[in-house]
Amino acid sequence: MKQPNTIYTAALYLRLSKDDGLMDKDSASIDTQRDMLTRYCNENNIIIHDFYIDDGFTGLNTERPGFRRMIEDVEAKKVNCVITKDQSRLGRNHLESDFYMEVYFPEHSIRYIALNDNVDTLNASSLDIAPFRNLLNDMYSQDISKKIKSALYTRQSQGKHIGNKAPYGYIKDPQDKNHLIIDERCAPVVRKIYELYLDGNGVHRIAAALRAEKIPKPAAIAAEYFNNTYASHISTDMDIYDWRDGAVSTILTNPVYAGHIRGQQRPKISAKSKKRYTRNSKAFIVENMHEPIIEPEKWELVQTMVKSHHREKKSDGFDNIFAGLLRCADCDHSLTKSFAHRRNPRPNVIDMVGYQCNFYRLYGKTHCTQHWIEARDLYDAVLADIQYRAKCALEDDDKMVSEIISTLDCNASDDTKRAEKELRKAKNRIAELDRLFSSLYEDKVSGNISERNFKQLSAKYEAEQITLENQIGELEEKIRNSKAATENVDTFVNLIKDYSLITELNSAILHTLIEKIVVHEAEVIDGEKAQKIEIYYKFVGRI
Repeated sequence: MKQPNTIYTAALYLRLSKDDGLMDKDSASIDTQRDMLTRYCNENNIIIHDFYIDDGFTGLNTERPGFRRMIEDVEAKKVNCVITKDQSRLGRNHLESDFYMEVYFPEHSIRYIALNDNVDTLNASSLDIAPFRNLLNDMYSQDISKKIKSALYTRQSQGKHIGNKAPYGYIKDPQDKNHLIIDERCAPVVRKIYELYLDGNGVHRIAAALRAEKIPKPAAIAAEYFNNTYASHISTDMDIYDWRDGAVSTILTNPVYAGHIRGQQRPKISAKSKKRYTRNSKAFIVENMHEPIIEPEKWELVQTMVKSHHREKKSDGFDNIFAGLLRCADCDHSLTKSFAHRRNPRPNVIDMVGYQCNFYRLYGKTHCTQHWIEARDLYDAVLADIQYRAKCALEDDDKMVSEIISTLDCNASDDTKRAEKELRKAKNRIAELDRLFSSLYEDKVSGNISERNFKQLSAKYEAEQITLENQIGELEEKIRNSKAATENVDTFVNLIKDYSLITELNSAILHTLIEKIVVHEAEVIDGEKAQKIEIYYKFVGRI
């Protein structure tokens, strides 16, 4: 260690995190630290080499630009002294702070001074309590971190947007920074992305289309709002329009565009780590907190398509629009695309593709059978069925409603009428039992019936009441389900009318109308091969 008469050239390190600013702006401000350290150097004949400032950076790690620049000057031997206002300015991670004070600075012959804590490495006794103070600083920071996380969680659970910037397509409400309003400049681009995806385009093709149209990417819009904060994302003029697949995918899956706020999606693993959880079981969504750019129903449809792992056309040219919809009738596993090995290639790729049970594909016939179905046959059958249902709905929607209801066994109209009749009968019997109880009690009081007979009859009536009350609950539930089913049938019939003129299928149509398609193994009937498929439509199931 250098002697006290050594001429010291000092690095004055100043730090203020957001937490410190919330706690004590006046005493911990950068200007206050600068004045304090400058005055100390002037009074003690210490040469000031430079000020190293980290304003708004946490002390829980040393990945701070000012701190790293200071360490570079230490390595270059430009300074032989480091001064901070107190130990917490150097850092709040006790392991890192202890390392610099006890190992790094001594190895590099650096005198360290923390003014308010009376720490000066020239005075060995001043270091006795320093490790404990570092630990307390660490504990304090951890406590503050927990309180901030709790506050942020509360605000998110209330449906408030807490990000530094609004998502692409929105801006922060000038009257309420935690509320989002639509950015009319970018909202049409968001709508365009959803429409392109619903038309069967994958994220790669959508990004290419946006680049071709020279639409500014999200980072370019953010750079306009936040000056140079996002300038690193835009190094050339072409970078302004350089849409990437990830940006498109983020827009397609973010519930903010349906008017919802998503909370706790990827919190930090700990206050000392920059890493975040890839998935969080505590993630939640608060619905209907601002005006949606995309209708919630359309957003949900897109999520269904995304979850089904729908992929855009690959180099083989086949658009796998049935992905995620096909199920094996025997083992209930999905059916996956497979190419048929044909001796004579066919001009249309759909005639070279089929689907087979994935369980069979993985484990062979000991677990299931192939359930092979030609992609062309499946396409034609489903298209024809949708066209037929749509035509029936247009020609006589009332007839179609009654026919569908009659095919739903649990909700057949006869069952509903029978349930309503039984419900009336049960309620009448309950009222009759109430009267019998009243009369029975009067007979007991007047002495017209013995205590023994009163108890026997009471137990009998009470048991019947309990049975009837349970029956009434079941019947009411059955009637509610029946009415809900009728409403669902109406919804389906009105929905499928819109598809009466379609001549081809795409992923959006299939996922809008169909819940799943069950494929049976092919059979030979009367010398001819036949194969059964069951289409389960949304709202009504299998018709």
